[in-house]
Amino acid sequence: MKYFFLSDGWTVGRVWEFGGLWNESAWRRKPQIEQTNLCILENGEKLWLYRVEDDVLMLEVCPIDPAQARPAARSIGQVVLKRLISADQAIDLLCKAEAFLEKLADGG
Repeated sequence: MKYFFLSDGWTVGRVWEFGGLWNESAWRRKPQIEQTNLCILENGEKLWLYRVEDDVLMLEVCPIDPAQARPAARSIGQVVLKRLISADQAIDLLCKAEAFLEKLADGG
């Protein structure tokens, strides 16, 4: 499995596999993309951890409702994520976020 973080209010658009754009007719299914119940807080934004199957090479993300998006998201419009992360990298980021939150809770 591969992982990525996605901001609240954003969704997955097009998905690529090794042969090009994901073809639901050829694969006979949609790609496996699942939001977990884990998130981190970065610059005041909630970033949710998503899990994707290994066959996914990259994916496009975009605001769910561009009119409701934060000003920076409105100017970006869409982004292609080419660098999905491993489970170890996701765990490392989650642990760092937890340590940061614990430090804030302790007043440091």
